[in-house]
Amino acid sequence: MEFPCPRSRGLPVRKRPLIVLSTVAAATLLLAGCSGASAPSSSGTPEPTASSTCLLDAQPGATSDAVVVDGSGVDATVTVPADAPFAEVERTVISEGDGDEVVANDLVSVMFKIVDADTGEVVDSSARNEGGLASVLLDQNNASLFIAALECEPVGTQVALALPGSVFGEGQTNKVVYAEAVEKLPEVATGTPVDPTPGMPTVKLDDKGAPTVTIPEGDAPTETTVAVLKQGDGPTVASGDLVVVQYLGVKWSDGKEFDSSWSRDAAPTQFQTTGVVAGFQKALEGQKVGSQVIVVMPPSDGYGASEGHELQKESLVFVVDILATTPVQQ
Repeated sequence: MEFPCPRSRGLPVRKRPLIVLSTVAAATLLLAGCSGASAPSSSGTPEPTASSTCLLDAQPGATSDAVVVDGSGVDATVTVPADAPFAEVERTVISEGDGDEVVANDLVSVMFKIVDADTGEVVDSSARNEGGLASVLLDQNNASLFIAALECEPVGTQVALALPGSVFGEGQTNKVVYAEAVEKLPEVATGTPVDPTPGMPTVKLDDKGAPTVTIPEGDAPTETTVAVLKQGDGPTVASGDLVVVQYLGVKWSDGKEFDSSWSRDAAPTQFQTTGVVAGFQKALEGQKVGSQVIVVMPPSDGYGASEGHELQKESLVFVVDILATTPVQQ
């Protein structure tokens, strides 16, 4: 499988990552009818979605209103009546928050539980994450379940989302999501600046945090080289994690940009570390959330094996802000 909605030619993604919640991966179908999403294509990144309107704006109904939530957070108990009709996607606000409104493409920390309505079993929960919170980029291609639950409500709002089994595919069971967006997370690296590494390209940031890169004189390194520009103190990125990043990619040969999340309304993107070219994977794994890193990679760790690719013979430079990391549930 590969990313739908191709946008750029340079992002080092080879294949589409698993959704964080693999047990409900088909929830990406939720927004297919209302967002105008295109069919899967052969390469590229998820096209950022305009965040000025609600994509689904699910309304309350008989099922979501009947869900009973005792307690709050990861300790909440969610009870679904046996006769709940599950006629359509419904959302009921249990308690309204007072923060900023949550919209598509926001990066938020989320507390949630997903319950199988037939058995009462907890299918997944943010309790498996450190601190009981999951960092979620509200990207309609990979996290539409959370968009349906959280969009167009203030931070701090607790909701019950009723999902008929049909949205997950034929033969799937009805599910209920209890969720709360706890806070909006930074969309730039917030770590402590580190002294530049001699011989590496230099980086300057504008007032929004977007980088520009100056390539030094001389030949590119023959091996992938990674340097930390800002040292974060968040969780460490492990192999296979789903990461959320901002990035800029330029060619060593002429310093020209070939891809950048900053050029797409500064919207972060997410992918699995094992689904990118080797040089980018080396830049991410072992780093802490909040860090900004720069990586220089020879063609062998970039697109050297991609016959006919426009970047096949290019040494590449990426500046990457690491904003979140989440282990992928198997």
